[in-house]
Amino acid sequence: MINNMKKTFEEFPKPFWVLIGATVIDQTGQFMVFPFFALYMTEHFGVGMTEVGLLFAVFTITGIFGSVLGGALADKVGRKSMVLFGIFISGLTSISIILVDDLNLFYGVGALVGLLGNIGGPARQAMIADLLPEEQHAEGYSIFRVAFNISATIGPVIGGIMAVRSFDLLFIGDAVLSAITAVIVLIYLPETKPERAEDAPEETMAESVGGYSKVFKNSAFMLFILVSILLSSVYMQMNSTLPVFMRDSHNFDPKVYGGLLSMNAAIVVIFQLWLTRKLSKYPQLVMAALGAFLYTIGFAAFGFISGLFLFIVVMIIITVGEMIIAPVGQTLAAKYASEDMRGRYLAVFGFSYAIPNMFVPYLMGLIMDNYDPNWVWYLAGILGTLATIGYLWLFTKDKASEKVIVNTI
Repeated sequence: MINNMKKTFEEFPKPFWVLIGATVIDQTGQFMVFPFFALYMTEHFGVGMTEVGLLFAVFTITGIFGSVLGGALADKVGRKSMVLFGIFISGLTSISIILVDDLNLFYGVGALVGLLGNIGGPARQAMIADLLPEEQHAEGYSIFRVAFNISATIGPVIGGIMAVRSFDLLFIGDAVLSAITAVIVLIYLPETKPERAEDAPEETMAESVGGYSKVFKNSAFMLFILVSILLSSVYMQMNSTLPVFMRDSHNFDPKVYGGLLSMNAAIVVIFQLWLTRKLSKYPQLVMAALGAFLYTIGFAAFGFISGLFLFIVVMIIITVGEMIIAPVGQTLAAKYASEDMRGRYLAVFGFSYAIPNMFVPYLMGLIMDNYDPNWVWYLAGILGTLATIGYLWLFTKDKASEKVIVNTI
């Protein structure tokens, strides 16, 4: 096992591992705070979940604009600069949260966090594509997911210990980890933005933002985004309706749901890279369809099963689907883009999560509150089926395009 780990380490360049290590540290800070944010807000301001929900909506909406801006700046200014800026803002806002006692001002800080907190995301993802050859993109994004899940596993544990003492420690701890990450990125991570051709004019900021028109005119990519939105609408039930459904419809203790999430993270950490390598020889859009199909089976099954054992089996099915679809999705998004537009393409790929996050949990919540809760899972099955068909259709469309090119040549 140690030899395999050493071999894997040697297969990727040192700057890639610096980025992965920095991601683990930075995201651990994020996961220290995020699970306890609703508790902090309700306790500190004496408000209910409606106000918390409003703040998360502000995060999401402003986050879309931040991602768009970050994608354009990543392609114009550089990847490293934007990653550093995002980390700096993350640490600064963590400290500012402690100092805010007015609820309206807190919403303003929330808008700033959403706008600027996501600004480094596209640059970070573009860096992976910059640092690795195309044949390693899927594996690179798989390792990135492993790093993310390691943070998701240890962050809440550390955060829970700190929260018992003081919520302020959470935000201070996040700021400290942001500072450590910033130093690592500043010293050890190179700029990876592709060099501009000598005869190519430098883009103005307006031209960089205007470059999104090229992204939106890429019909194949936008169809891919549309299908991905359908699938994201299914997956986000994992963190919204599922815990409530398990508690209210099956009388499970919340710790059972927490255990399922921990199992999910552990499986990803152990098997993600191995599975990605095993499936690398197959067409990526076909693998996306397979992952979507497993989502469809898993999430639809929640409407028909009962008992802890079956919930464990279904969660394993969903986790396998997640391990297939997640790195493939990011790889395809990067593949659609030219080198000089990766930041913008990956920013738009983020829409596939952000857009459904604005309204799908609310709509599914209405169904759970007013109709048979199982309809959430029936609808998830329908959406997952449409996504599966969509990825397969994109694959056939892609193959048809290749034939046209070959025949033309």
